[in-house]
Amino acid sequence: MIKTDILIIGAGPTGLFTVFEAGLLKLKCHLIDALAQPGGQCSEIYPKKPIYDIPAFPEILAGDLVDNLMKQIEPFQPGFTLGERAQSIQPQDDGSFIVTTNKGTKHHAPIVAIAGGLGSFEPRKPPIPNIADFEDKGVEYIIRDPELYRDKDVIIAGGGDSALDWSIYLTDVASSVTLVHRRNEFRGALDSVEKVQQLKNQGKIELITPAEVVGIIGENKLSGVSIKQAEVVIEKSCDHFIPLFGLAPKLGPIADWGLEIEKNAIKVDNTLDYQTNIPGIYAIGDVNTYPGKLKLILCGFHEATLMCQSAYKRIFPNKRHVMKYTTVGGVEGFDGTKKQAPKAVVKAIN
Repeated sequence: MIKTDILIIGAGPTGLFTVFEAGLLKLKCHLIDALAQPGGQCSEIYPKKPIYDIPAFPEILAGDLVDNLMKQIEPFQPGFTLGERAQSIQPQDDGSFIVTTNKGTKHHAPIVAIAGGLGSFEPRKPPIPNIADFEDKGVEYIIRDPELYRDKDVIIAGGGDSALDWSIYLTDVASSVTLVHRRNEFRGALDSVEKVQQLKNQGKIELITPAEVVGIIGENKLSGVSIKQAEVVIEKSCDHFIPLFGLAPKLGPIADWGLEIEKNAIKVDNTLDYQTNIPGIYAIGDVNTYPGKLKLILCGFHEATLMCQSAYKRIFPNKRHVMKYTTVGGVEGFDGTKKQAPKAVVKAIN
């Protein structure tokens, strides 16, 4: 049984920042995430994608944002249960909760903060009859380790940021990269589209548009794909086929926890603390909904901050907390180390 003060479901940017805000209040956090590493979509789907609306960062790559958040929360020593999905929740007589994952790992906490982004994700698969037979045998829907494609022939299908970003990235890894899209126009970032065009002109990417992959070739392992362009179907050999059509968000088992759901999101009280209809369970970030909701990372940071203040009062109802600015009190980790803000220099006026 893993015990903690705040159990955070979802290790994306909002979940990670919750650790920092909770740590300032001396509250310990543990995070559960179905993905194999922290960072949520920022790590899994578009680590190389630039983000422009993080305060103090005119531009920052999604992966770098996650790295910075992980460094920021180091002093508060969070625990992680990764590669497991929060499956069930049992309220206890004392108002706390036990959350069990799909692999049977149990977690006990007085506060549960659902920061699952848009929920759990399932890849959108192309309508190719036998594609399931080749999953993990040359067909992948998510790129987890680029080194898997070292010196291999790779075909990517898709027209969004993920397809563009990975096509660009793998030109320095794979033996060959082919990008197939059913339209001539792409819906990704303009600079990514321009970069793909440059790499095509340099002979580093083969671009096939408008076209789509309609068949898989191989016996026990992928050996190629069938590509339909206009009325002609061609066969092209490859070691890997990666259809990147995005991920379909689903709340998953959380939808059965008795929470009030509206349009695949969890309703919360935004007038105070982003608590759900079940006391002690909060929802922050893209997973929640309320009047005027904006699905932005910086809004998730704000919601996490207020949620932690409310969680402290719930855990310590008779204890008064005096908020101190980090510029005054610094940041003290659980190991006793402290980052102290420099004292102001006061100069007397004669």
